[in-house]
Amino acid sequence: MTRPTAPDPYPSGVARTAPAPVGDSVLEAFAEAGIPTSVDPAERAEHGRDWWPLSLASTRVGLVPHWPGVVVLPRTTAEVRDAIRIATDHGLAITPQGGRSGVLGGAVAPTGAVALDLTGLNRIIGLDPVSGTVSVEAGVFGPDLERAVNDHGFTVGHFPQSFDLATVGGWLACRGAGQFSNRYGKIEDIVRALTVVLASGDVVTLGGRGPRQAVGPDLVQLFVGSEGTLGVITEATLVVRPRPTYERRAAFRVSDFDAGMSLCRAILQRDARPAVLRLYDEVESKRNFDDAGCVLIVLDEGEPLMVDAAMAVVNDVARDAVRLEEDLVARWLEHRNDVSALAPLWAAGVVVDTIEVSGPWSTLSSMREAALASLRSIESTLVASVHQSHAYVDGACLYFTFAGQPGGEPTGYYRAAWEAATSAVLASGGSLSHHHGVGRSRARFVRHALGDGFDVLLALKSILDPRGTMNPGVLNLGGEPW
Repeated sequence: MTRPTAPDPYPSGVARTAPAPVGDSVLEAFAEAGIPTSVDPAERAEHGRDWWPLSLASTRVGLVPHWPGVVVLPRTTAEVRDAIRIATDHGLAITPQGGRSGVLGGAVAPTGAVALDLTGLNRIIGLDPVSGTVSVEAGVFGPDLERAVNDHGFTVGHFPQSFDLATVGGWLACRGAGQFSNRYGKIEDIVRALTVVLASGDVVTLGGRGPRQAVGPDLVQLFVGSEGTLGVITEATLVVRPRPTYERRAAFRVSDFDAGMSLCRAILQRDARPAVLRLYDEVESKRNFDDAGCVLIVLDEGEPLMVDAAMAVVNDVARDAVRLEEDLVARWLEHRNDVSALAPLWAAGVVVDTIEVSGPWSTLSSMREAALASLRSIESTLVASVHQSHAYVDGACLYFTFAGQPGGEPTGYYRAAWEAATSAVLASGGSLSHHHGVGRSRARFVRHALGDGFDVLLALKSILDPRGTMNPGVLNLGGEPW
């Protein structure tokens, strides 16, 4: 079984600074329920962080901003139910965690809280080869799930950058997207059923009676993207597809980013949906492909007739673009999950992060220009760049990367960069997030992003979690945002 790997280890001796864990009465309650726990300082420190880049600066100097009171390690839905009831009875906040690969602080267990580590729920429950679905527990890691279905000739097709580190529950909690999402869909398109434990300890099973139904609002989707604030996902049923045996690739250079977006839009609106359709601006094309233009890479896989048809559309739409070597696609495949430079850059005083958003085609160009201008206008910014990573008939995801060297404590610059870019995106009519979710880093923007809909979300929170114990602060619910 794959286990999460921290982005940067804490220095030795950090455990000596740990505050006291939860009281004996709490630990005794978990022990009586037969649920494993840990109050080991090193384990508590690790469960007080995820891959939020801001935490890298703290880690480097041995600062633990959040010390959960106890790490709880359930192995079944029933143990999750009992753990939530115990935590609620003792007035403790609960932060569900999987691989803790999120980059926005959503899996950071606050000081004194219960860090509910779900990686012990690691069973593949069953595969239905006729319907094309797999049922799985929330703590299963991506590679383990993919290997299991591959053995039967299937794929889930969900390959986020965090694939090696993330769990199924994390995919669902943040409405994640895999890098082949044009072909297979985002996780909300792939999920068919959930088992959820509510703040009350009640266990509910949602969906699972077919690919679509018209029985009121879709309650499965209520919990997909809720980031542990409305309940804890413990099981899911996902769609699987036949494992592809055929693939085609292509790469092009276009004159500028807007021209590239127009090309991508034309491909999608002609109903071709290649699994990968990624467009890079000049900065990122030089960095990733050593090319001075704007590079577009394309990959599709699946049934040969469908792949050939999609690539025929691609080639027709891109007939005036410069054809590049297909090796560029292989270069991307080889390095697509490599985040090894992140921790060393932060250690060197360079603040680096990414901001992924989405918007309709009609506003993407102005949104891109506004966001990049806002990032570049901040003192200490070294570079700001963008690529398009997921595309649809009506719009696309833009993925911004920024780096700055403010000197000294990095929080002020980091917060200013997020404030500037997010304000520009929302003012341009874009979304707050496409696939990373909200976590703590974006929580303060949720009211603006949802408008009047935020009051509906608050009402749901008050009904499902009246004590506000479920992941407080995330999604700007039940606690102060960062």
